[in-house]
Amino acid sequence: MFKSIRHGLFAALAGFTVLICVAYTGLALVISYVTEDMLIDRLLEREAAAMAAHVRQHGAVPPPGDETMRVYLDAGALPPAVRERAAAGELRAEISTATGQHYHLRTLDLPAPSGPLRAYLVADVRPLLVVSQLFRDVGGVLASVALGLIALALLLAYWLARRLVSPLQVLADEVRDLSPQGAVQFSAMRRRDEIGYLARKLGATIADLHAALDREHAFTRDVSHELRTPLTVMNNIVGPARAAALDADDVAQLRAGLGEIGGTIDVLFALARAEHIAEEAFDLRGCIEDGLLRQLDDGAWADGRLALQLPERLEVWGNRHLSALLVNNCLGNALFHGGADARLSLSFADGVLSLENTVDPARAGTMQGFQHGQHLLRRIAGAMGWEIRFHAGATAYRVEIVPRRAR
Repeated sequence: MFKSIRHGLFAALAGFTVLICVAYTGLALVISYVTEDMLIDRLLEREAAAMAAHVRQHGAVPPPGDETMRVYLDAGALPPAVRERAAAGELRAEISTATGQHYHLRTLDLPAPSGPLRAYLVADVRPLLVVSQLFRDVGGVLASVALGLIALALLLAYWLARRLVSPLQVLADEVRDLSPQGAVQFSAMRRRDEIGYLARKLGATIADLHAALDREHAFTRDVSHELRTPLTVMNNIVGPARAAALDADDVAQLRAGLGEIGGTIDVLFALARAEHIAEEAFDLRGCIEDGLLRQLDDGAWADGRLALQLPERLEVWGNRHLSALLVNNCLGNALFHGGADARLSLSFADGVLSLENTVDPARAGTMQGFQHGQHLLRRIAGAMGWEIRFHAGATAYRVEIVPRRAR
């Protein structure tokens, strides 16, 4: 069952407030009664000291100076309630009766000339019990003030609970309403406290999760889509091969299909594993030269059909591995789909790398392979924050890559 943290926090603050109020009220009552008893005891002590001094000088027990006190020389003359306590041997006692009297007893041994004289000093302290009378007179006012303060404290506790928990509730509502494909943006991200840190970390985690799910979906889709075309081509070649031997063109097409599948798998796994693309500054011309050397090793562009107009160094910002895959795919597509007599030119101007190859109009049917690989090339470029554009013509095909320049 869902329980709001605000209710729990309010209950804790309210309970703590009531506990403090009750505890301090009880403490105030205890201090009041203890102070009252200490005051009465001090009055009895002073009266006992005065009587002892008088007996020492005059040999007779004087009457108490306070009208609330009486002195008894005979225990039998004591009030019944007091007599019971005195008979029990108590030297000091506080006695309350059912009729409302409140006595304080102090047993004295006065220093008379004939020897110690036992006396009983009894005070009926009802007129001195101001604490009880005070609570009877102003108890209603004090209770009203206490209840008002408790209510004010509860309102303050409610306000604090709402103010402290409100950012968490807003964050929880935003997380609850977050759509799977929506942008991850929480209002608490701008806060400079623990809630802001939590919102930023939660947003980054959810964004990473969405990115991982998107890569998984894209990988599944691309594996199904990008590998279907070369597999279909090879199946179409291998099927008739049972009746006739493969000629050189069929073997070359099979090899190209296998190479395309291998390159596609490399790209797909590179993108699928690119949870955090490691970016750095590097020389893109080196990647281009490596790709061209691979093509030259395979016997392509051997007749002066390659034109380069590149600077000595082409410093860009991105991922070296992904950029190499991007360049190799573009060069491989140009070689395969351009035909045996195709010419390739590479140039860099105004921040744009252009790869253009001529196309034999008679081989227009082979261009669907180049077009079906555009999605993967766009994904590679997008993973690094680059741009890529495709321009198809009747006699030429041009790919324009706009890399991020090195910082």
